[in-house]
Amino acid sequence: MTDITIFHNPQCSSSRNALALIRDSGVEPTVVEYLKTPPSRDELLALVQRMGGSVRDVLRQRGTPYDELDLGNPKWTDAQLLDFIAQHPILIQRPIVATPFGVRICRPAETVLEILPKAK
Repeated sequence: MTDITIFHNPQCSSSRNALALIRDSGVEPTVVEYLKTPPSRDELLALVQRMGGSVRDVLRQRGTPYDELDLGNPKWTDAQLLDFIAQHPILIQRPIVATPFGVRICRPAETVLEILPKAK
């Protein structure tokens, strides 16, 4: 199985650890460095929907313009939040991993084990 995608930031230890856990499972995932190649609005929305959450769930606060943009304010709709993310991909919580078994924000990195294929 090779249809695992990690939205990765190589500067993030959780992201590096999740990537290592995926590789340790015997799979080479598709690695998307989302700061260089951000997911489209539709792709991000599809990931959020597969997670069963909301766009707010994928917002990262620390080290981002979250506070200066007042993104904690409930007035922002999901569509507006997606616009902010498109302008500032650093707002994406990391890492997000998608497999046929689900999508998770893998913080802590071991969360990825919930959606990896089981070893035989």
